[in-house]
Amino acid sequence: MPKRILQGTVTSDKNDQTITVLVERRFTHPMMKKTVRKSKKYRAHDAENKFKVGDTVRIVECAPISKTKRWTVLTAQAAEA
Repeated sequence: MPKRILQGTVTSDKNDQTITVLVERRFTHPMMKKTVRKSKKYRAHDAENKFKVGDTVRIVECAPISKTKRWTVLTAQAAEA
C-alpha cells in the first residue's frame, strides 16, 4: 500500500528531533454544500533539527518511531508568494 504524504506548517520544534506539523484539509460538507476547513496536528521525525516554526513541510508515513511519532519529514516546500 502506498504511503500517505501530507503538507502542513510547523507549529512547534521544541522537542529534540521532533516537530509538530499542522495539516489543514478542505472539503465540501455533504448536506450544507459549504466548504469546511478541518485541521489536525501530527508529530514528525526531524533527524537534523533543521526545520523551524512557520516552515511549510511535507511529511510521509513510516513505521512507529515512538509512542506518538509515525511520520517523517520528506522535504521543505518553497515559500509561497
